[in-house]
Amino acid sequence: MSLDLTRFNSLPAGEAAETLLACCGSRAWARRMAESRPFEDLAGVQKKSDAIWRSLGGEDWREAFAAHPRIGEKGSRWSAQEQAGARDASAETLAELIAANREYEARFGHIFIVCATGKSAAEMLALLRHRQDNDREIELVIAAEEQRKITNLRLEKLLLKGIDP
Repeated sequence: MSLDLTRFNSLPAGEAAETLLACCGSRAWARRMAESRPFEDLAGVQKKSDAIWRSLGGEDWREAFAAHPRIGEKGSRWSAQEQAGARDASAETLAELIAANREYEARFGHIFIVCATGKSAAEMLALLRHRQDNDREIELVIAAEEQRKITNLRLEKLLLKGIDP
């Protein structure tokens, strides 16, 4: 379903929240965003999104993380576009990503989140390895910031460019 800001503003609250889950998998974020309508422009949407996201806590953040496929795994059309750099990776790099993802999840209790748009598999692997040394609380905040970036890109795709998830 192609959507623009005018149409989004006119959706029933439940439908708007459901639509927003494609941008961020936190139900609390989606509900509060839907309740914050109407929006005048994309900048206003993203500003409100950022404020709501930063007001949430670890449980809501982890819920959003869980809606993503691991780097290199198949997901939604948007995830595939965002992780395009992993498609051309060698079998060796993909195997290293899979192993590093498992280690990361075991350490932090959630999947590795990175705003993958424009990054190669090797860059994502290097970031993953670098972040594995972080303290759990620091890493949660870093992952939440990466989710915020992803959400803003997806809001733009949904409301400005009319690209379906």
